[in-house]
Amino acid sequence: MLTIDALQYSRWSREIFRQMRQGGLDCVHVTIAYHETAVETLRRIGEWNRLFEDNGDLIMRVGDARDVHDARQSGRTGIVYGFQNCSPIEDDFSLVEVFHQLGVRFMQLSYNNQSLLATGCYEETDPGITRFGRQVIREMNRVGMVVDMSHSAERSTLEAIELSRRPIAITHANPATFHPALRNKSDRVLKALGDSGGMLGFSLYPHHLKGGSGCSLADFCAMVGRTAELMGVDHIGIGSDLCQDQPDSVVAWMRNGRWSRVTDYGEGSAADAGFPAQPGWFANSTHYGNLAAGLAEAGFSGEEVEKIMGGNWLRFFEETFGPEDGSRA
Repeated sequence: MLTIDALQYSRWSREIFRQMRQGGLDCVHVTIAYHETAVETLRRIGEWNRLFEDNGDLIMRVGDARDVHDARQSGRTGIVYGFQNCSPIEDDFSLVEVFHQLGVRFMQLSYNNQSLLATGCYEETDPGITRFGRQVIREMNRVGMVVDMSHSAERSTLEAIELSRRPIAITHANPATFHPALRNKSDRVLKALGDSGGMLGFSLYPHHLKGGSGCSLADFCAMVGRTAELMGVDHIGIGSDLCQDQPDSVVAWMRNGRWSRVTDYGEGSAADAGFPAQPGWFANSTHYGNLAAGLAEAGFSGEEVEKIMGGNWLRFFEETFGPEDGSRA
């Protein structure tokens, strides 16, 4: 079964790459920037070049759907680059195409705060997509970089869906009706996303789950079933948000960047400052089989399970990773 995970931010190592292969993971969207500048992001890409050199038997960089097939056939996991913020393009419109040429295929228009492009989900007010944001969306559409609104506020997300000429993604979030985290999405957003041809990746990050680390596989898969009824089964997949082997200190960088001396716990308490324990049925990348089995147990057909586990993301890659004229990037 083809398996694609639309978001991880793990502390990459050969052991994690081995686990990906053991779990049958064919492709993963990896975060290479949160609040990094353009130059800092280039260094992250350089670090990945070394990872490919040292682990070329386990991983390869992919830029389109055909590369995903090549990765699978060669027994490796394809790596797709993405940004969880727009900071790497700074205020320079031309860097969208530059980073696409370097392999970046997803960019969130905002993380938790207001950005130059859109509003983050922790802000009290949401004025929507900015003037610069409208221009960047057009450029992302042109070159084949996916608009990702995983951490964005509601009005900004709805406007991005409307403004984008191509389907957008929410790579890692769950319905707010399942768990009312600031990052989770309303039914209004999810319905608009599905109606526009976009994709939702379900998050396995405990702060996004009902019951946190104690969330059961049955409850998670029941939530997937309800979302399929709302959005359509062709518009949902996995975006685990797995942050495996990361030290708790990384959370301060994710949530604070350089903008605050005070730790932004996000979910409202100091207890949320570190990484929570994963549910036992998805502790690492060896456990994708548990998800597939849980979906089947929840009543999804074999064809539907294959779509959710990777087929839908592969189709989305085919539709969105190339330039608008259809030529290979």
